[in-house]
Amino acid sequence: MWSKQQTLEEAPAPSRASSPTSFAAPTSTTRSAISSPRTSARLGSSVQVRGEITGSEDLQIDGVVEGPILLEGHQLIVGATAQVKSEIQAGEVIVEGKVIGNVNSGGRVEITKDGSITGDVACARISIEDGAHFKGRIEIDPAKPHGRS
Repeated sequence: MWSKQQTLEEAPAPSRASSPTSFAAPTSTTRSAISSPRTSARLGSSVQVRGEITGSEDLQIDGVVEGPILLEGHQLIVGATAQVKSEIQAGEVIVEGKVIGNVNSGGRVEITKDGSITGDVACARISIEDGAHFKGRIEIDPAKPHGRS
């Protein structure tokens, strides 16, 4: 009959082309079943921008920005090292750094304990932590469409 050595030598080797396909198919099926995560962008602490910023994704700023920011329906995070001189319009705004200018949000504006806004804020909801700096007027309109400016 067949010896153990002959069986291993004569057994067909698994096709290498079929292996990646069998691994890739479940992965892509799994990804399509799960809702895709929101895309986001980041401007690092050494980046300086002068001009208008618009986008259709979330944005985190850690550098210096001078000019209007329009992220309708998306989140803007002003990081702890950020210095922003801007008119901001976004779905949600979280301020951990410094903002000089008006902020308009269809959702929530949050100023963390180390955050600072000098300007007027118009939003549906606002959160100002103890220790935060705010100088300006606040207009809260809970009827504003969530996520839209």
